[in-house]
Amino acid sequence: MNYSYVIVGAGLAGITMAERLAARHQKNILLIEKRNHIGGNVYDSYNEDGILIHNYGPHIFHTNNKEVFDYLSNFTEWIQYQHHVLSFVDGRLLPMPIGVETINRLYNLHLSVFEFAQFIEQQREKRTKIETSEDVALDKVGRDIYEKFFKNYTIKQWGTDPSELDTSVISRIPLRFNRDTRYFADQYQGMPRLGYTKMCENMLKSKHIHILLNTDYRDVLDGITYDTLIYTGPVDAFYQYKYGKLKYRSIDFKMETLDVASYQEAAVINYPNDYAFTRITEFKKLTGQTHAKTTIMKEYPCFKDEPYYPYPTKEWLAKYQQYEALMKKEKNVVFVGRLAEYKYYNMDAVVEKALKLAENL
Repeated sequence: MNYSYVIVGAGLAGITMAERLAARHQKNILLIEKRNHIGGNVYDSYNEDGILIHNYGPHIFHTNNKEVFDYLSNFTEWIQYQHHVLSFVDGRLLPMPIGVETINRLYNLHLSVFEFAQFIEQQREKRTKIETSEDVALDKVGRDIYEKFFKNYTIKQWGTDPSELDTSVISRIPLRFNRDTRYFADQYQGMPRLGYTKMCENMLKSKHIHILLNTDYRDVLDGITYDTLIYTGPVDAFYQYKYGKLKYRSIDFKMETLDVASYQEAAVINYPNDYAFTRITEFKKLTGQTHAKTTIMKEYPCFKDEPYYPYPTKEWLAKYQQYEALMKKEKNVVFVGRLAEYKYYNMDAVVEKALKLAENL
């Protein structure tokens, strides 16, 4: 069969591209996925106890982009959900991100919002040059807060000191000059009522979209006629590691189902200084599911073959730029997504990028 588009990777980027191109242009599309399921890392499923879990770690939808929210709302209803994260520091569970309530509980203070701003200003170690994630944190909150909340968590997460990491890593962590203890302040927040996988299935219902699972695209591409290739996989693999493998951080997920209705106070609790894992997620507190048991997930960052996070150091960003130079020379090949662009994307940013690319195509 002839296809207008072959899309490699059935994560959010590939699925969004497929849906838009099929809906707007009625083009025949082949979507190829090496895993045995669609959805990429937002894939969720019911475990053997009937509890809905996020197989690749917690995914919380949040955005200020009305276009993205309205688009995804065509394929799912939403459960209203406001994400709260606690961090276990000095034997206490404290709200994240850092805000008035966090500091008051940590130091047994009674600061107002105005006094909190003054307190942070006094704590800061002002930097004239911001070159690393450590610089960002010290300039933003000072050494004590940095060491209690961020330094060891970042070391566990990335396997290296924040002084070796690009500024983007800690820059993503917000600081709240108010009493809002939600992790995200975006206008649109929620969880797909029937899960992310069902949302993705709804996006792929067009008769013009054909799906191949459990398939390496390189095994079948030579036998396919197509006009444009849309690639969402690792860019170094696309070029057969011409400049060597790019570095990615991976995660070992350890699931436990417990014979209790509730395990912890919040859906996600961070452990920056204790234990080998970075955080524990309790899925029922994300999804709102009622069940006599509960499933938790502990995350152990590691270096393994499954790529999750592009590695944010100058060395690896420079190596990616070598591949980027090749990408720019391609004709009839479109690169999109976290792995193809070697860039950390939130879900809404992935969808936004895919929508714009589909519009241009």
